[in-house]
Amino acid sequence: MSQQVQDPVRSRQALLDVRREVAKAVVGQDSTVTGLLIALLAQGHVLLEGVPGVAKTLMVRTLSAALSLDTKRVQFTPDLMPGDITGSLVYDQNTAAFSFREGPVFTNILLADEINRTPPKTQASLLEAMEERQISVDGITRPLPEPFIVAATQNPVEYEGTYPLPEAQLDRFLLKLTMDLPAREDEIEIVRRHSGGFDPRNLRAAGVTAVASADDLADARAAVAEVTVSPEVIGYIVDIVRATRSAPSFQLGVSPRGATALLNTSRAWAWLSGRDFVSPDDVKVLTLPCLRHRVGLRPEAQMDGVGADDVLQSILATVPVPR
Repeated sequence: MSQQVQDPVRSRQALLDVRREVAKAVVGQDSTVTGLLIALLAQGHVLLEGVPGVAKTLMVRTLSAALSLDTKRVQFTPDLMPGDITGSLVYDQNTAAFSFREGPVFTNILLADEINRTPPKTQASLLEAMEERQISVDGITRPLPEPFIVAATQNPVEYEGTYPLPEAQLDRFLLKLTMDLPAREDEIEIVRRHSGGFDPRNLRAAGVTAVASADDLADARAAVAEVTVSPEVIGYIVDIVRATRSAPSFQLGVSPRGATALLNTSRAWAWLSGRDFVSPDDVKVLTLPCLRHRVGLRPEAQMDGVGADDVLQSILATVPVPR
């Protein structure tokens, strides 16, 4: 039985107001903020890729503040252990017994900073949390707070000493969002704000307030679930995904999980745009962020300077669009 939506119009406006609040602290990253909202609506995780200094951490902190959600940040390093993420049993001398101490994963938005700098064993500790919204320690399963998403960052340069995420874990991320360096006008605004005393550690002073809540997000998710998708659009999604499996430049195509991810994110974007149905244009908008990390380029394509986005764009140009 679907959840009764209290007021979808109010919930949509509250989430749109979140974008305005984030803009008080973060300049020129509107598309990334929208991507994070889509991930929250579709109950998925996000991989953020960008060079240091483009406000990845500030964006997640500001988004959490605007939604009145809890957030924790973990700097992933080569010596980080799984228990540092999930929590561990700690001996209490007063009771002469072991008790569980929660790790930072017990939050609403977990910022996993530079996730590719920690060994695979620690990366894998996030898999159960990401897929099942729970963790298991000492044979006991503990549910995570609701909502819960992982926003993981990785640096597109400085690959020395890193541990690239395996395909199985990349596939657990709903979206991969790329954060480019700001345009000149945006960078001028960033510097102007700092010259005026902006402190990224003090969001309250920047005027950021909570304009939405977990209840608004729950109502919004219920409304997104009611967005209709025609058989023709479903067929369009499947055709795009199947085309990745036969593209000459790809050695790895998108699995059915990618097709359902494209469906769910298209629904969320359609609802945010004020519609109760998904159009082919919605699918096109989400194809790159939803599929770019689920494909594998052939070495010869990489040597020719071809990127995953280039191939996906060519697929969108060739797959027939339903009328």
